[in-house]
Amino acid sequence: MVQEITVEELRDKIDANGDVTLFDTRNPEDYADWHIAQAENVEYSGANDELVGDFDAHREELDADDEIITICATGSSAGQFAEWLEADGFENVLTVEGGMESWSMLYDVVPIATRNDDVEILQLQRRSKGCLGYVVGDRRTGEAAAIDVTRATETFKNAAAERGFDITHVFDTHIHADHISGGRRLADELGVPYHLGSPAATRDPEYDFDGVDPNDTVNVGDVDIKSVHTPGHTTGMTSWLIDDEALLTGDTLFVESIGRTELQFADADARDGARVQYATLQKVILSLPDHVKILPGHFSVTDDGEYVDVTPGMPMVTTVGSVRQTNEIVQLDEEEFVEHMFENLPSKPPNYETVIATNQGSYQPENVDEENELELGPNRCAATEDSVVADD
Repeated sequence: MVQEITVEELRDKIDANGDVTLFDTRNPEDYADWHIAQAENVEYSGANDELVGDFDAHREELDADDEIITICATGSSAGQFAEWLEADGFENVLTVEGGMESWSMLYDVVPIATRNDDVEILQLQRRSKGCLGYVVGDRRTGEAAAIDVTRATETFKNAAAERGFDITHVFDTHIHADHISGGRRLADELGVPYHLGSPAATRDPEYDFDGVDPNDTVNVGDVDIKSVHTPGHTTGMTSWLIDDEALLTGDTLFVESIGRTELQFADADARDGARVQYATLQKVILSLPDHVKILPGHFSVTDDGEYVDVTPGMPMVTTVGSVRQTNEIVQLDEEEFVEHMFENLPSKPPNYETVIATNQGSYQPENVDEENELELGPNRCAATEDSVVADD
């Protein structure tokens, strides 16, 4: 009988030994749209229980006792292919429980160093999709904020609880376009305030929220969380400045790139949106002291599952000073910047209009299966698929 492994176990195998033998049994189109970097595509029909793809090219490279792992969308066809492999004489075959849907909800919880010993920042990395969320806690009072929470609300609750924190506030940086926010759900469950920056009202959310005006502060225990209006990616984008030492930038600025603007600003407004983004970067973020850490809302994952200038499980952080010195886009003048924003944009996030409507409260997915379908694939919120950071 084929043994199942969890996505956590698959992650650990990949991290320990990047040359794992992993076969993805989905159809070639779905595989091309999004897959784990180490996976090779061998299509297997779960409906017909038969091999569709070409396995012969791989057979000669494998010994009977080699470890082979199979994965598909939800675990069904990969399990059948694993049984086929066993019947074909392979002795050490594993299949991934829950498939790519489970892989899409896999998180690493990574501590971020702080100068103030009373402040703890945890970065929750959704490694398949490139989403980053945060738990910011005050060690003295035990209070914490959860910021840019995804649908994996239990992951955020558990990360806080394991470190002795009670979540007393929930924040979003903006109304997201690439994934479904779990912020309101978590705030309702815990009976705590749900905060957006007040400018988020420009996106017409159909629900009440606790708005925070630009430059106002929310106290979480003794930790100050200041609202910094950083429009560009959206009109309502608000970054959150933690105790004057770390700026959670949402989709405005990443470690390896900057946020795209044309998902909200389109057609005649597109270049105006880029000018707003330029002003935000130059006059707001780069006006902060060099030591301030930049903690983004995303990192870049290619359709081939490769990570761009980051390593999952390690802190994804830069500083204002480093951005100023090494980010080639922010070094452009305004006209060059505006043109650059439209030269090499990646394709838009899948289903982004429906995801935005969901996060605005104007659309409700029917069930978890639809939520999974809306979110499948990496985020595409960066202005470029490649790193724009020059070597120091």
